Amino acid sequence: MAGFSHDPQLEASTDRWMRWGLALMAAMVLAFPLYRIWEPANRAESRALQQASLAAQGAEIFSLNCSACHGLAGEGVDAPALNSQQFLRSATDEQIRLLVSVGVPGTGMSAYSLDFGGPLTTEQIRAVVTHLRSWEPDAPDRPDWRAPGTAPATVTTMDDHEP
Repeated sequence: MAGFSHDPQLEASTDRWMRWGLALMAAMVLAFPLYRIWEPANRAESRALQQASLAAQGAEIFSLNCSACHGLAGEGVDAPALNSQQFLRSATDEQIRLLVSVGVPGTGMSAYSLDFGGPLTTEQIRAVVTHLRSWEPDAPDRPDWRAPGTAPATVTTMDDHEP
């Protein structure tokens, strides 16, 4: 070829860059399967932490806005018991979200969503739903959950009071 000169220094530099590129590509090829192994566990842990955080926020919101009628533990005072196997198994998260958001016409359950004139954001309502779901594993069997004021009576003993 006319006008083409062979430069050994340029050739060596190019070869060196190609070797580095090949090593980097091999490192990426090896790293990707490792990432695929570890990442699902990291995501699951993050999801669990997020759920715990939402449940804690929901507990606080429930205590301030819902416990007067539904009871601090959802046992039902002047409103249905929410901490019951029957309620938690029959209602979807979306149904609970809608009940909290728009309320229940003809009852004392008013709308709690900002969109419907209430005090709670969508994220706060999601936190309340997550809090209610946190009761599900230990929820008592309450066939009468719909009847307001049917919370089981608590028994106090002398040990419960200070002298």
